Amino acid sequence: MAMQQMKLLGSLMAIGGLAALTSGTAVADMAKAEATAMEHAELATKGDDVAAVHRHLHHVLNCLVGDKGEGFDASMGNPCSATGGAIPQTSDAKMKMKLEKAAKEARMGIANDDFEAAKKAAMDVQMALKKK
Repeated sequence: MAMQQMKLLGSLMAIGGLAALTSGTAVADMAKAEATAMEHAELATKGDDVAAVHRHLHHVLNCLVGDKGEGFDASMGNPCSATGGAIPQTSDAKMKMKLEKAAKEARMGIANDDFEAAKKAAMDVQMALKKK
């Protein structure tokens, strides 16, 4: 009986360690996805034409929402393919609101074919991501 209890305890400890590792990995992936989204928001603000702005805003959106999120477009490229997207990985309500606001701004910029308006949306995305 004591041997079974020790095996069970060992299994539970292993599961707990795996959960902690998975949780730490998710936090790191979320932070990486957010940082990459920020990088592409900045690139979008520097785009020379509306296509460049849209491309980088798609990268932002893909990094934020992940491959199952609203507006995800694999054909535009996904610099965050290994991270799974920042929004699905955060459980912090304030952070989720910040990221969702940035995603909404990115969608608006992508939908706008006017160069100046798309660039303004890119600046709005960048500002939304900078907020603490």
